[in-house]
Amino acid sequence: MQPITLLPGLACDAELWRDQVAALAPLRPVQVSDVHTRGTTLPQMAAALLAEHGGDLLLCGTSMGGMLALELVRQAPQRVKALALLASSARPDTPELTRLRSDAIALFEQGRMREVLQANVAFAFDPAHAAALAPPYLAMMDRAGAGQLIAQNRAIMARADQRPLLPRIACPTLVVVGQSDLLTPPEHAQEMAALIAGARLETLSQCGHLLTWEQPQRVNQLLIDWLASL
Repeated sequence: MQPITLLPGLACDAELWRDQVAALAPLRPVQVSDVHTRGTTLPQMAAALLAEHGGDLLLCGTSMGGMLALELVRQAPQRVKALALLASSARPDTPELTRLRSDAIALFEQGRMREVLQANVAFAFDPAHAAALAPPYLAMMDRAGAGQLIAQNRAIMARADQRPLLPRIACPTLVVVGQSDLLTPPEHAQEMAALIAGARLETLSQCGHLLTWEQPQRVNQLLIDWLASL
């Protein structure tokens, strides 16, 4: 049985998918990719995954992982048989976002990583979850380290506009977003779902950007339903 491949967000690791791996493993094999830690651009990361994993792909990506999933569709549309895009976007960075990322990179290079990340907590979570989830989030960022934060931010800054690709996606697609996501807001998910034929759009209440942690049971059920529909 073809495994489902989970693609983490920026500077995230398998811990981001802890609840989903447990829920999905009884249904089919699950693998959490780490190619986002081994390339300097999204096209490089996608090419590495395609080389390492043969056959059909069932892709579920969150945030940067969703952007990587779209790059995989661009490079190998015939191999991607199902797609789940969580808290993600097909748009390129705006000039404002590019400036913000560039400023953050400068601070990372100065050794001020924790300062930047603590400020980012307010953007990563719905207020209802921030206090409880900030410590494991910061610990995950510490595991990645400043070098990965810099490299992955640069990869995102350089990404192409994938919106022209969306009408050509023909596989079953699930799009999920948190209602209070400030980093990839609901309008980005609505745009993707509108451009992908037959896509299912789900908006999660009391949920920000890290929806696999903020609403794990709801995300699990949506992914189980998505897999069941294949």
